[in-house]
Parts: sequence; structure tokens; C-alpha cells
Amino acid sequence: MLGQRPFKDTDEVFAAADRIWQDLGPEDWHEAFRAHPRIGQRTADSVAAQEQAEATSAGAVVLNDLADANLAYEARFGHIYIVCATGKSAEEMLTLCRGRLANDPDTELRVAAEEQRQITRLRLEKLLEKA
Repeated sequence: MLGQRPFKDTDEVFAAADRIWQDLGPEDWHEAFRAHPRIGQRTADSVAAQEQAEATSAGAVVLNDLADANLAYEARFGHIYIVCATGKSAEEMLTLCRGRLANDPDTELRVAAEEQRQITRLRLEKLLEKA
């Protein structure tokens, strides 16, 4: 991204971010996934905490179910469950996780990478709003 500056507008920033993300591969995607706390897990990362506010405020039963689903997901795919949590309830994220467990590993890696792309887009939007 730095090498492509200056950008003429935010659309160009988002297009560059999308293009760069799509050009990366599984190792890069896994590196990005490792930077996230588990869905539903309390974290000191204020950005992640804000994004997951709906999940962490859920009741104990849903949080326990989400923790179990996270573990099942990690056992199946070898990385944490990545979902663009902004605006989603804990129940919705739980349902999505359970549904994604049916994916084959290659499909799921692409789904998770797309979720990460959406997370990055939202974070860029917030960053640019402050500028």
C-alpha cells in the first residue's frame, strides 16, 4: 500500500487494499488470522473488542456454545474462526460458524480470507474517517 501512494481518493485506497489482499496467498492470510482474538473472547485489543461487542455481551450459554464452535472450527481448519463481526449478534456468528464447519478446507480458507478482507475494509474506513 505504501508503495502505491498517493491515492487520489478513498475508492482508490479500497481498490488497492482489495487488489493487494487478493494477490496474497494462504500463508499471508493465516498470518492475518493469527492477529485476531477468538470470536466471543474478551480482548485488550480495543478495535477487536469494539468489533466483537455483540459477541462478548451475549449470555453464558451462547458464549459457551461459541467457544465450543471455535474449538471445533480450529480443529477442522487449523486456524481461528474469522468472521466480520461488526453488526452481527453472537447468535448469528454462532450459526455462521456451525454452517461453515461443513465447508471443505480450501473453500473455507477462501471464505475466511473474504471475511478478513471485509474486516480490513471496515478498519480502513474508520481510519480514513479520522484523517
